[in-house]
Amino acid sequence: MPPRRRSASGYRGIRERPNGGFYAEIRSGDLRLSPGTYDTTHEAARAFDAAAWRLGRSRRQMNFQDVYTLQQSLDVAPPPRLNSAQDRAEHTARQRRLLVAQEDERVMAEWRRRHPEDVAYEQGYWARCREEDTRLRHKERLDRRRRKALASAQADLVNAGGSSFFTEEDERWFDIWLSTSDDTNDDDDGADDWSDWD
Repeated sequence: MPPRRRSASGYRGIRERPNGGFYAEIRSGDLRLSPGTYDTTHEAARAFDAAAWRLGRSRRQMNFQDVYTLQQSLDVAPPPRLNSAQDRAEHTARQRRLLVAQEDERVMAEWRRRHPEDVAYEQGYWARCREEDTRLRHKERLDRRRRKALASAQADLVNAGGSSFFTEEDERWFDIWLSTSDDTNDDDDGADDWSDWD
């Protein structure tokens, strides 16, 4: 089989970019791996050879015959991050999302400038939402305190020798362990449950 024809750059696996840089690409099975873009064909060819060594290619498939070991190839061209076609597609998708987000921010800034009444309405809406949320949290906290006080009173009554209207399996007994601290939240580990005993 005749040797593979080299590209116009004079090196195997190197292509010239429209911006004047040189792009190295090596194929491994179905993957197209890219060691990157370089300023000169020589740098790109060295990077191609380093990637070829790492993939276990023979020296005949390399651009330079003066490199005899993987370490020598890494010394002249440190191993770059190989970019696959999937990496490039993901990068392109991220770039598109970034452009859309930037355009969205620009359009929203223009909208806020042209329609200050909408901004005032939105701020009022979120203020009402915060007030409602605060009101609901306050109501829930008061309910927890009421339930805990009832369970504690029933426990005190039973400890004093009386009888409770809670049955033994009544789930309301667990209300005695409710946290009633003002600074608790949903992901709290209960570390401040003893603050009520101070």
